[in-house]
Formats: sequence, structure tokens, C-alpha cells
Amino acid sequence: MSRIGNSPIKVPEGVNINLQDKKIIVSGKLGSLEQDFKDVNINIEKNIITLSRNSEANDIKSKHGLYRSLISNMVKGVSSGFTKELELVGVGYRAAVQGQRLDLSLGFSHNILFEIAPEIKIETTSEKGKNPTIKLTSHDKQLLGFVAAKIRSFRKPEPYKGKGIRFLGEQVRRKAGKSA
Repeated sequence: MSRIGNSPIKVPEGVNINLQDKKIIVSGKLGSLEQDFKDVNINIEKNIITLSRNSEANDIKSKHGLYRSLISNMVKGVSSGFTKELELVGVGYRAAVQGQRLDLSLGFSHNILFEIAPEIKIETTSEKGKNPTIKLTSHDKQLLGFVAAKIRSFRKPEPYKGKGIRFLGEQVRRKAGKSA
């Protein structure tokens, strides 16, 4: 039994939902998202979305909870949006934004230029005495997570000194160095 799949989704004001064949389109003040679905039935009544499954097979049960989570994230995304913040920890690590291009200086012999999708808003902050941060904002949670993970992959935090790109508030497990 999917407890996640059975819970209803409340739709806030200003969010429109359209069902077309096997596709749901959610639009709001921040943008529009669409998702294909199968093996589940979607019912919309008085700004509440409920999902039910067609059969009791295991793969259909798992899709029941999956589609409920995807639709919930779509509704939240077009109404309030999602934010991820990354922190650059290391001497000389810098980040700068030029339009939709992120310029990273991470201790390599060259700077890394990373093209950001137009659905994502990006801003960087550099204050004296603090680590530079990158703030990503979007209405698409899946795309936002992918881009944040890609940026983090350029220089993952290493366990000895803790240098690298990490999510804000992430705890890096530290290892002891050589013991003489």
C-alpha cells in the first residue's frame, strides 16, 4: 500500500491543471511543467488532486507514489519554486556569472565555463572572510537538482582538507591524515 500515493495534493490559487490523454500540464506564476503518466488515474475536484492505481502489481504500486510525488513537486514548483545553494570551500576558489554562463575558478590550470539552462536563475555572492556561494533558483526541481549536482561534480569535497564544492550546510566526513 502506497501511503504517499494515497495522500491528496492541495492546489494553491493561481495554479492551473490540465489533463490531456496521458499527460498532465501544471502552470502557474513561475512557469509551466508537464509530465507523462501511465497506470494511474488522476482525479481533480475542488483544487484537490487524488491519484488511484489501475491494478495491484508491484511496479504499478511504485509508480503510484512516484507520480504523486512528481505532481506535488510540479505544483509546488510553479507556485513557490525551489532553491539550492552551493558553497565553494578552498583558497582561491571563485565563481562569477556572465548572463547564463557560470565561470568557476577551482584551482585547475584553466577556468571552467558552464552553460546554465534558461529555466534556472543563478546568482553568486563573494564576501570577504566567507566562502563564495552559488544560488540556483527554478520551478523545475528535477532540472535544478541535476544542474546543482553537475556543478558539484567539477570539484567534489575531498575528505582530508574538506576543499571542494558542497551544498550549503552539507557535512563532509573528514579523515585523519598521516600519523607520524
